[in-house]
Amino acid sequence: MSRVFNFYAGPATLPLPVLERAQAEFVEYRGIGMSLIETSHRSAEYDEVHNGAVQGIRELLTVPDGYSILLVGGGATLQFSMVPMNILPEGAACDFLVTGSWGKKALADTRAYGRVNVLFDGADHAYTTLPEASAVRSTPGAAYLHLTSNETIGGVQYHRWPTVEAPIVADMSSDILSRPIPTESFGLIYAGAQKNLGPAGVTIVIVRDDLVERSPDSLGAYLSYKTHAKKNSLYNTPPVFSIYLVRLVLDWIRDQGGVPGIEARNTRKANKLYDAIDNAPGFFRCPVDGAARSHMNVVFRLPSEELEAQFVSAAKAEGMVGLKGHRDVGGIRASIYNAMPEEGVEALVAFMTEFVRTKG
Repeated sequence: MSRVFNFYAGPATLPLPVLERAQAEFVEYRGIGMSLIETSHRSAEYDEVHNGAVQGIRELLTVPDGYSILLVGGGATLQFSMVPMNILPEGAACDFLVTGSWGKKALADTRAYGRVNVLFDGADHAYTTLPEASAVRSTPGAAYLHLTSNETIGGVQYHRWPTVEAPIVADMSSDILSRPIPTESFGLIYAGAQKNLGPAGVTIVIVRDDLVERSPDSLGAYLSYKTHAKKNSLYNTPPVFSIYLVRLVLDWIRDQGGVPGIEARNTRKANKLYDAIDNAPGFFRCPVDGAARSHMNVVFRLPSEELEAQFVSAAKAEGMVGLKGHRDVGGIRASIYNAMPEEGVEALVAFMTEFVRTKG
């Protein structure tokens, strides 16, 4: 087997020990005579996996009492609608910080359910910067303030959090569990699993219980946070395999020293890659404001699109895939989520150095 270094933005690379354990347990799960994905989601075997995943999230993110942890389908995209459906009361308004493509999508869906005050829109800066956290003020009476903690396409990430009166709702799909966060400072956090937590198919929602109670009775059962909170996310058959992989990834994170250990490794990876960019200023260029540079999705440009295409092709030949930038912005994008080993970033840095030497 020859595994490449996978820099795709999502679905993204998973820890090799997790994949190997899943492979070993797939056909027959721990002596029960069948695969876990064949057994009942009401079985004792799945119950241990399900509750273990919920407890693992609670422990690793230090989620305090008074919060529910939900495991639901539909990806973060469904949460663009579920959030306002559940916690934006009729006639009320919410606030938005729009810092990239995913924030724009969440904004568009929210407007279908209520009024929105856009406090910041980074469009004038091509979504390469963030608002100063200390300057953000929520609108009096706002039901909540929504932000996207890390924008995968533009490569911007919050490194300081606003402090506001309204509950903060954060889409953390692409950087959850990559660093410690003050969970108690948020009213609701949601994250699709397929960047840092596992495969696509399950979404994590961490929601303060008083916000759960806002869910109107008029909602269909699956669309209501109340339903999932009351049923421990077992109202219907959950995405069993995805949750099982999440459980294994949580165990792997714990083995890496927990979230602080993961953060230290992520910081080293990001610093190595940004240093390689900054040390070749006439060749590589990162368009993102230095204070907002993402530790998950590193974006940069070369002097021409032709050179960028050569870079992507040559890197693939060297066992590094997924480096082409998003079609909306072009350039190069290296997604270096939790499971990207430091060796992968070091290989990319060495390749960049050689590419400058031969092409610069």
